[in-house]
Amino acid sequence: MDVPADRSTRTAGPAPQPAVREAARSRRRRRPTGEPPPLPHHLQTSGIRWLVATVVLVVLVVAVFARGLRGVAVEVAVADAAVVGWLSGIHLPGFQGLLRGLGFLSSWWVLNIASYALVVALLALRRFRQLMIWLILATLLTLIASVILALVAQRPRPFGIEIREGWGGWAMPSQQVTLFAAGLVTMLYVLVPEGRWRNTGKWVVAALITLTAIGRVGLGADGPTDVLVGAALGVTLPLVAYRWFAPNEVFPITYRRGSGAHLDVGGARGAAIRRGLEEQLGLVATEVKPFGLAGSAGSTPLRITVEGEPPAQLFGKLYARSHLRSDRWYKLGRELLYGRLEDEKPFNTVRRLVQQEDYALSLMQRAGLPSPTPHGFVELTPEREYLLVTEFFAGAVELGEAEVDTQIIDDGLGIIRKLWDAGLAHRDIKPANLLVRDGRMLLIDVAFVQARPSPWRQAVDLANMMLCLALRSSPEQVYERAKLQFSVEEITEGFAAARGLAMPSQLRHLLRERGRDLHAEFIRLLPAPPRPVSIQRWSLRRVGLLSATTVLVLLVVAAIVSMTDNNDATKTSLQVQALPCDDLEPMWLQAQAVPSASLVPCVRELPVGWSLGDAAVNDGRTVISLHHDRAGEAMVARLTAACDVGGAAEEASGQAGVRRYQLVERQAPLYRAVRYDVFPGGCLTTRITSPEPNRAEVTASAGGIIGFTSRQTLAQALAQRSDGRLHLDPRRR
Repeated sequence: MDVPADRSTRTAGPAPQPAVREAARSRRRRRPTGEPPPLPHHLQTSGIRWLVATVVLVVLVVAVFARGLRGVAVEVAVADAAVVGWLSGIHLPGFQGLLRGLGFLSSWWVLNIASYALVVALLALRRFRQLMIWLILATLLTLIASVILALVAQRPRPFGIEIREGWGGWAMPSQQVTLFAAGLVTMLYVLVPEGRWRNTGKWVVAALITLTAIGRVGLGADGPTDVLVGAALGVTLPLVAYRWFAPNEVFPITYRRGSGAHLDVGGARGAAIRRGLEEQLGLVATEVKPFGLAGSAGSTPLRITVEGEPPAQLFGKLYARSHLRSDRWYKLGRELLYGRLEDEKPFNTVRRLVQQEDYALSLMQRAGLPSPTPHGFVELTPEREYLLVTEFFAGAVELGEAEVDTQIIDDGLGIIRKLWDAGLAHRDIKPANLLVRDGRMLLIDVAFVQARPSPWRQAVDLANMMLCLALRSSPEQVYERAKLQFSVEEITEGFAAARGLAMPSQLRHLLRERGRDLHAEFIRLLPAPPRPVSIQRWSLRRVGLLSATTVLVLLVVAAIVSMTDNNDATKTSLQVQALPCDDLEPMWLQAQAVPSASLVPCVRELPVGWSLGDAAVNDGRTVISLHHDRAGEAMVARLTAACDVGGAAEEASGQAGVRRYQLVERQAPLYRAVRYDVFPGGCLTTRITSPEPNRAEVTASAGGIIGFTSRQTLAQALAQRSDGRLHLDPRRR
């Protein structure tokens, strides 16, 4: 709303406030090139430090670990193993139980439950922007932690340690610590108000991240380097994202009732407003206070007192990027619901939005309409925050609280006639935008005034004005006065067009409160019921937007399901394209997954038509899936510590130390067979599936795909790489 009514006065109020030309003015000052604006936009120093530190850390990770366990990477692995060995070797009463409890803080159970709770909380609090940021962050962090960095580093778990906590995939960075830290920082910035509580919460978050990191390191699941990189990523990305895309100055976290559109005008912003008014408009403000917040949802309305004899009062509308986004969402929603009814586009910048309203005020003045006099606007933050300054209508009340007589009715209808004659449409005619002072009507909130509008929009303005006037009088009286300025055909067109959501929400709400269908009463006064004007407009653009919106909603739902139903606790992919027997890093990781296995599976050179589908490694198991171009996922091999061969028949294995059993479960139409390779401390269960026509081809080539590397060979290779300082298995005491 442009200039809210002063509810402390009646219609016959005091004399108007002095004009702004009577206020004391100072000399306007041009801001020199390079000087910051009144309210500069910047990332807080701590955010920059975290960002720089994390970028440096990621660069070091790539530089050190990209070549595998060689060079400096060996030194880091030795140091990590020493720290993990020392911490896990502490034998104090209850200490191991404490470590398990700390590790449980970042378990998948806790992470999934916390994710559900966070999503529900943000939905309940209607903090949809923060929710979208969190969903994007969770997806991005999972991608970075489990795919990009993990694939670059390919770092196994700490060597020579008994791992006593659940884990999956590569160790660098620790995915669970990453998501745990990101979740805590997100809760801090989307649920805790800024100030003392948030500052205290930062220490609590730091303590929880440190404790769960110590727990996972002490249990052997992660190394110190892994949790350090994970914590840095988990803290930095949410910190930067929320400070940049949902800054507290624009999206404050508060539990007081009020519109999210209203910005705090104290502190740095209040000082910036006073400075901007003085330097850019030459006005010395003595007081800047929020005013009429209940009637405004698209800006922060302010009453500004400026120096003068006597002091003058002006009205200000504070716009920020949040209001620009609201305008975009409003127009997108309307286009999805009704189609593009008018030739308009969302504003690209806050500057354009404020320029439009300032220009619209000038148009209204030129057309002789009783609207506020514009006095320019102030730039607080370039392209982000602006303050529009206009005349303040002191002593005015909203139409819904005024006595409506014939003069007021004629004024209201005359306003519509002047709009039509000037080729304008207000597009938001409602009681809150119609003020009464000294028995005359005033029109405010011209932000969405449109030049050369569609006939439909002009007709809607007329019908909405007649409905507003009838709220405080009668349809019969308004209709009779309307016929003096408009033809019956024009009035009929207006009520044919103004239906449902074509009327402002405040007007619809007041009509329901009155318990009268004023629209129907006007229809009965017309010579003939009008044929309703359809507000549904279909176009290729609208169909495309609806399709894109549907896809986006499905992706968001999928992201929520993926985030809250994460199966990494049971199957974590290594994201590798091959699993050769001489690629030591994945072989070491498989050996750590099943520490009792004397052999570790690998994939030999694949025959024509075969490809590696996936290789997933978790504590206690390894799953390798292979695809055939004609049979699909034709082979899945699973390494575990033991297996039940059941009624399978033994056959020759061709591998020393391996006993092979095979059981054909089905011949047709889908061939299914299970092969068990049993060896000391382990068992590889291979399931072969193929359509009957391809059975011979698949089974003939499947036998030689999976090979084995002995645990002893892997241990010797690790010792050779580290000059005997690293050991694949814990040393016996």
